[in-house]
Amino acid sequence: MSDLGQAGAIHRRAGLRIEFLSIGWTGLESIVGIIAGVLAGSVALISFGIDSVIEVASSLVLVWRLSDASATEDREAFAHRLVGICFLALAIYVSFEAMKDLLTHSTPRVAYLGIIYAAACVIVMPLLARAKRRAAANLQSHALHADSHQSDICAYLAMILLVGLGLNALFGWWWADPVAALCMVPIILREAISGLRGQPCSHDHRI
Repeated sequence: MSDLGQAGAIHRRAGLRIEFLSIGWTGLESIVGIIAGVLAGSVALISFGIDSVIEVASSLVLVWRLSDASATEDREAFAHRLVGICFLALAIYVSFEAMKDLLTHSTPRVAYLGIIYAAACVIVMPLLARAKRRAAANLQSHALHADSHQSDICAYLAMILLVGLGLNALFGWWWADPVAALCMVPIILREAISGLRGQPCSHDHRI
């Protein structure tokens, strides 16, 4: 194998390691978010947790693409469309549950675990995004670069979640939780549209 080929293989393995790390963290996000959300009755926490589950699926598509050079663009596009359908379903679920909580004045409990969890996501996700962009530059992978934007979006969602949970904990503003969930909907819909077009979520890029 030439030096160029060896370098490419090294960069590809590095990209895969970063993706596996991202999948591991996001998987933990989903478990903690859903459990904490159910315990607190927080639609924003549950929504963030479900979003993380879908992001894991999207990242798995990229891992498949990085590890299987024979993967066709048609198969990749089909996988992204399935992810887009999941995001669309999540947007409908979030809108319905948040509006229901607002109309019924459903008051979530203070979620200290959720606050710590959201703060950790705000810190970790931009670091993962930066690592993905560095690996994408080495691989010249537009799809990996697009996935870094998904990590950025996860950080934005975590910030919205943190604000909603914080306002409820500090001031007892029960409505901040469903409003935070509704603020997530446009971002989730953007992901859904990208996926339904058969594109990597967050950006129109290919390897």
